[in-house]
Amino acid sequence: MSGNHERRAVEQAGPGERGEQVAPAQARRLWHLLEPLHAVLYYAPEAFEEARALGYPTEERWGSYFPFRAAPLGPVSTEAVVSAFYSFQPGMVARYVEDAWKVAGPEAVLAARRRGVDRQYRTLFGDLVDSPELAEAAALARRAAEAAGTAGRPLAAANAALEWPCEPHLQLWQAATVLREHRGDGHLAALLLAGLDPAESLVSFAAIGAAPGERFASRGWTREEWAAASERLTARGLLEADGTATEAGRDLRRRVERDTDRMALGPWQTLGPESTERLAVLLGDYWVAVLGSGLLPSENTLGIGKV
Repeated sequence: MSGNHERRAVEQAGPGERGEQVAPAQARRLWHLLEPLHAVLYYAPEAFEEARALGYPTEERWGSYFPFRAAPLGPVSTEAVVSAFYSFQPGMVARYVEDAWKVAGPEAVLAARRRGVDRQYRTLFGDLVDSPELAEAAALARRAAEAAGTAGRPLAAANAALEWPCEPHLQLWQAATVLREHRGDGHLAALLLAGLDPAESLVSFAAIGAAPGERFASRGWTREEWAAASERLTARGLLEADGTATEAGRDLRRRVERDTDRMALGPWQTLGPESTERLAVLLGDYWVAVLGSGLLPSENTLGIGKV
């Protein structure tokens, strides 16, 4: 079977074990568990050290975030990263990406981020890095990641094309990354379907209480751009005058989340409910270790724990 036919077969795969279906809520739970395991790269001192050694600024996390996350795409243009990252203000992306590949090529960045993950996971997990439970979790997560359809999902496709590392803890991180980018790419499709442009996607999310408005300032939008997006949403009947969501605005955001969950189900349906639940149980200790490290912010712009 050719690679394309193989991929189509995976994308069209139905229920997993014994024909049972994975519920959207179960897939969302796995996202909540896997997201911190992926995102800790962007906050860990070990990763900053690796980025600094390449020549990237690390006074704030964005200097390493953009090259680390964009490197799987190759030496692409700023415009390509703006498109793939969607909700970041284009000027902010340009500031960090325009010269990124002059500092270090994508292959060097990928090697550095893998070294950073290796070091940080060993720091965070200690002896658990070599545990049979982590190896089992990595194998299950990899199965799900390899079942993720990547058509129309550029960040998922780019990460899925990378060579798998041998070590289980690095396989776990790579699988978490493929799965979170698979979900994220689908989320952007849901936003487009809802008619929410990049700035509006954040304003409407803040309006339903996903995070305080000031937390979204990290995405680089100016006050004027934020206000203009608010005006557009108000004109559509999605925002009240005080900036909170109307019922129509809440309905629209609920639809975005439902569509995102639905489009993220494929890998988990292939894995099946029993193995998906087993992975959730196995991830508990590692999720606790990451959150307990204090590296991740207590509030996030993804709405985890609130939406």
